[in-house]
Amino acid sequence: MLQIKGIYKQYKTGSLVQQALDDVSLTFRDNEFVAILGPSGSGKTTLLNIIGGLDRYDKGDLIINGVSTKKYRDRDWDAYRNHSIGFVFQSYNLISHQSVLQNVELALTISGISRSERRKRAIEALEKVGLGDQLHKKPNQMSGGQMQRVAIARALVNNPEILLADEPTGALDSQTGIQVMDLLKEVAQDHLVIMVTHNSDLAQQYATRIVNLRDGKITGDSNPVTGREAELEKPKKQKRVSMSYRTSLGLSFRNLLTKKRRTLTTAAAGSIGIIGIALILALSSGVNQYIEDLQKSTMSSYPITISASTVDLSSMSSLMGSMGGLTMGATGSGEEPEDGVHSNSDSLLIENTVTSSFVENDLTAFKAYLDDPD
Repeated sequence: MLQIKGIYKQYKTGSLVQQALDDVSLTFRDNEFVAILGPSGSGKTTLLNIIGGLDRYDKGDLIINGVSTKKYRDRDWDAYRNHSIGFVFQSYNLISHQSVLQNVELALTISGISRSERRKRAIEALEKVGLGDQLHKKPNQMSGGQMQRVAIARALVNNPEILLADEPTGALDSQTGIQVMDLLKEVAQDHLVIMVTHNSDLAQQYATRIVNLRDGKITGDSNPVTGREAELEKPKKQKRVSMSYRTSLGLSFRNLLTKKRRTLTTAAAGSIGIIGIALILALSSGVNQYIEDLQKSTMSSYPITISASTVDLSSMSSLMGSMGGLTMGATGSGEEPEDGVHSNSDSLLIENTVTSSFVENDLTAFKAYLDDPD
């Protein structure tokens, strides 16, 4: 049993706040055909999306089989939509490049069902809606009523507890719409069918219960759940969704084959990009190698000379720089020195510096270093 308690939903666009649902409470029976009526903007589709787990409520609670959804995670909502909900949209939402059978079978791919079982159940669902002889047609080869039947078969193939229909006859002529409504009425014998529609005549004729909405509030309910009917069932454990790697790879490969032109264009563009990157990397590596070889060949023309002794040219350069400021006289004024004996400290400094500039190299230790394998 499905129960809605005090649901609120707002849509905010900048400073504009639109109240889509305002304290909506409903309880649905397991087997009934509920039609939700109301003018455009009254919150019908919002209510349907919240029931189907396509949208989230702001306040209140949605109770499914005795379990509150307040703490539902994305994985729980996925399992709920896959196992408990079937969707029938006004625009059909069929995949154009897949056959009717593949469209219906697609709803079972994440249910952990084998390929043979998926095919068997999809065929049974299509036979139930009267399309057992058109399994391999594409959606663009069918009429609007037939495509809506395919959508209903896809919604029923997983044997959901709840079938949600958003304006299922909105894009159909009156005669085809009656056929679809007959089919939904038959489904409602074993399932809960909740339909949003503007057509009050069809609702009065086929639905077992009519709920009126206006400005996000319930203004009428022809057959509300009361008394002991409202007692919830014992909580049921929610099934999990799963898809095998083989199935996911098969779907991907099938999608590539059905769109050959796009696949080839994408592959060509990707190949050009990869080849371009490879060429740039190869050119960069070649240029770096050329520069390295050029450096080696250039430096090899300047051999290194190893000698037992050498001269420290840096100390000699420092000496020559300091000598630039010396004058001819001892007093530094350029005048002739007075009579007597005077010392020439500059000569001593030059001699000492030249003597100390000679350095002896330890060739024995250097050879031992070269001979060391480490």
